[in-house]
Amino acid sequence: MASGVLFDAPGPKTAARHRIYTVVASLVLLALAAWAVKRLNDAGQFDYDLWEPFVTPNIMQAIGEAWLDTLTMAVLAVLGALVFGVVFGVAKLSDHKPVRWASWLVVEFFRAVPVIMLMTFAFYAVFNSMSIERGAYWSVVLSLTVYNGAVLAEVFRAGINALPRGQAEAAYAIGLRKTQVVNLILLPQAVKIMIPAIISQMVVALKDTSLILIVFPIGLTKILKQLPLSFNNIVPTTLVIAGLYVLTNLLLTAIATWAQKRFVGEKEMLQVSMVGEADQGQIA
Repeated sequence: MASGVLFDAPGPKTAARHRIYTVVASLVLLALAAWAVKRLNDAGQFDYDLWEPFVTPNIMQAIGEAWLDTLTMAVLAVLGALVFGVVFGVAKLSDHKPVRWASWLVVEFFRAVPVIMLMTFAFYAVFNSMSIERGAYWSVVLSLTVYNGAVLAEVFRAGINALPRGQAEAAYAIGLRKTQVVNLILLPQAVKIMIPAIISQMVVALKDTSLILIVFPIGLTKILKQLPLSFNNIVPTTLVIAGLYVLTNLLLTAIATWAQKRFVGEKEMLQVSMVGEADQGQIA
């Protein structure tokens, strides 16, 4: 009903105009894509010699290993950021002022510092005792964890605050403690609101793994830097690496959507069970 008030359904003429706009925009995009392909072809960027490395077994293996490194860095960073975000997002709602202010200081600090500075600091100050490659790997994981975790902390806090106050008041009325109210009542509902922002932050985390290139190339950035030096194929390499990033983003989005549905479903079942037990206790 709210959407009907805020947005009038288009009439036949408007719908026809929208279809025309869609067709025209599609044709323009196809024309631009065709022009780009023609320019690349005229420049010889589709010559077999430039693309042969991507069907060479040892190079394919190296790309696969680099892709796996990038994927594991992103997954570890996202999982760590989710934990970080939940902990500090809930802590910012604490009734205890020292906890609330300490959480605010941590979140605002890591939100304000650029990721590349966090990676550089972590590489030279935290993981300097490791090998260069391992140090770069864990610098990426740690930096993306705290940065994206700080962003997600605000997302979680805003999502919980966006819920109607009656949700918490009803839970308190049946005798639930604040921890139970947040974990069983508010957080599962807030996740539904926050899932688009969480998925967007996952995509940001994956793309930001490439920033370690300024310190030491690792993962797909290693291939992007080294392969053109041997085969002078910067454009084909960039296209392939970009395609792998897009594919990985789609994969992470699908996994996040599946996990969100499973998480919310289990939490809602537990929520109903806890509320039912509390009601029975009050009736008794």
